Amino acid sequence: MDASAVAEYLKENPGFFEQYADLLAEIFVPHPHGGRAIPIAERQIVTLREKNTQLETKLQELIQYGTENDAISEKLHRSTLALFAAPDLETTLGVLYHSLQDDFRVPQVALRLWGRVPEQSYMPELAATSQELREYAAGLGTPYCGTQAPFESRDWFDAHATLKSFAFLPLRTHHTFGLLGLGMGTMYLTRLAELASVATARFLPQS
Repeated sequence: MDASAVAEYLKENPGFFEQYADLLAEIFVPHPHGGRAIPIAERQIVTLREKNTQLETKLQELIQYGTENDAISEKLHRSTLALFAAPDLETTLGVLYHSLQDDFRVPQVALRLWGRVPEQSYMPELAATSQELREYAAGLGTPYCGTQAPFESRDWFDAHATLKSFAFLPLRTHHTFGLLGLGMGTMYLTRLAELASVATARFLPQS
């Protein structure tokens, strides 16, 4: 009889050790962390302790993730309240930049809006953009994350900053009217895009 047959027999006959209870005290197995032999009952205790340690580690990880998610949710909620309390486009953009850079630690933030623009045409966010960039933004189904900044968007960021990666979030409600660029080394990009879209769209003339 080979080892697998013995194991199968014991699984199918759980009453075996009830009939031969003294046998448990006579069986010795190798210690998992040393060469010495220990009773099988002690081996079970070691296994249970290891499983308990693993469960405690998993629980600590879940608690940590929960705490981090709560902190992110609180920051996003605070940003939402501030954005919708902003009285004009200029203040809204200032709040958006401050939140992304201070709360979410995004090193570089840039944004462009197009279409029918309001009177604050002096704002850099309302500067002219190429047709290629507008078509690129309109074609983004989800935020882009990668190492390249499309078309002229690389010029939106500090030329002296060492940016390893970029995220570009299309701003849209019924149609695409802008592009939010993040120069980084983030999460919740889709929610940030929706939040920025709704917040800024209030101040743009509707076509």
